[in-house]
Amino acid sequence: MAALTIPRLLRHPVWRNADPREGAGLGVVLVPGFGASDFSLTFATTWLRDRGYVPVGAGVGFNVGCTSELVDRIEQRLEEHVETTGGPVVLLGQSRGGGLARLAAARRPDLVCGLVMLGSPVLDPMGAHPHVLLAARALAGLAALGVPGLMDTDCLSGTCFEDNVAAATAPLEMPAVSVYSKSDGIVPWELSLDPSAECVEVHSTHTGMGLDPDVYVALRPRLAAWAAERFDLRDAG
Repeated sequence: MAALTIPRLLRHPVWRNADPREGAGLGVVLVPGFGASDFSLTFATTWLRDRGYVPVGAGVGFNVGCTSELVDRIEQRLEEHVETTGGPVVLLGQSRGGGLARLAAARRPDLVCGLVMLGSPVLDPMGAHPHVLLAARALAGLAALGVPGLMDTDCLSGTCFEDNVAAATAPLEMPAVSVYSKSDGIVPWELSLDPSAECVEVHSTHTGMGLDPDVYVALRPRLAAWAAERFDLRDAG
């Protein structure tokens, strides 16, 4: 699928027409999906940088750890990037990364000026494809055997899970966009209909959202508006 989607993206005007002033130095922290690393969002990172944003990875490794610990790490990266760029930043997450980004944004709204979630099961983190849940349970089993750095059973059904599910739909204090696709074979699209976000439909696979030009067409004006609003407010102050 990537072999078809990447050439389509690279030929599309949304990729080719880059205004380096558009982002005005606005910081963006990108959070990868379950089992993926910052490398999985390389195209998004490149697209943002070419338009004058300052993107960085969230530094959560392969995103297979405990939810609460990963949100702690995202919060730390947010603090660092806010200091580097001089003000609140955008959080952009794919799949599980979008859910983690939402938790971090709800916890620290002072650090976030906008939130983007791509194919994220916000309404039910356990509602993903059964194969994904099997992988998560396998990781919890390894954690029980003493393998460090993995989510454990508490992340799937215990106090950690309950606390984070309750926080996952808390009202947001910043603008948010939830991108969903009815062609998503991993996350049922209904689970991405965040009541606190602007929900935008695209026609993409789950893993292909970071490579789909329609996603960038949808995000470009919204990100540019957030950049303009943040820097207009900063200059006015």
